[in-house]
Amino acid sequence: MNEPRKFAGDVVRSGRTSGPREFVAAAYDRFADGLYRYAVMILADRADAEDAVQQAFAKVVRMGERAKKIQSCGDYLRTAVRNECWRMIEGRRRYPERMGMSPPAPMLEAAASRGLDEDERLQIEAAVRALPPEQREVVHLKVYEGKTFQEIADWLGTSINTVASRYRYAMDKLRHLLTCPGDFEGYSHERR
Repeated sequence: MNEPRKFAGDVVRSGRTSGPREFVAAAYDRFADGLYRYAVMILADRADAEDAVQQAFAKVVRMGERAKKIQSCGDYLRTAVRNECWRMIEGRRRYPERMGMSPPAPMLEAAASRGLDEDERLQIEAAVRALPPEQREVVHLKVYEGKTFQEIADWLGTSINTVASRYRYAMDKLRHLLTCPGDFEGYSHERR
């Protein structure tokens, strides 16, 4: 996320906030849309993504005045959203019968702006949804946030080789699924 390191201090000094709720409102205005897209890409579910973002901001609200001391609000919130997403994924794995999936999320808004018709956009969306969450996350960070493999590795706390592999496997699967759409079953959340 391209954000000044001193967001909290800048907001407080600018006089735009008088308390933690106003600080959170300013952070929400600045980061919520990107965090939502990040959560949708990981979870492949709109409602769960909204919940993950809401939980991250609720955590900051509960911090009270301490929230103003956060040095990198965007990084802090992305970490909170990521943690919430993976908590939800673990819940899905443990209790799959309790987890209903919402209709397909519009994960690839950019596809519509590139002149793709509705069928093509839905096919791309289904292919992305068929990827494991670990691969969707790397694709999001690389494609939508423009991060390098090294930045993603540092962010995820993993090796650059792992990140590059996840991205390569994701691109291979997407290429295959988009040329052979009948193969969705075999690729659904398969781990590599």
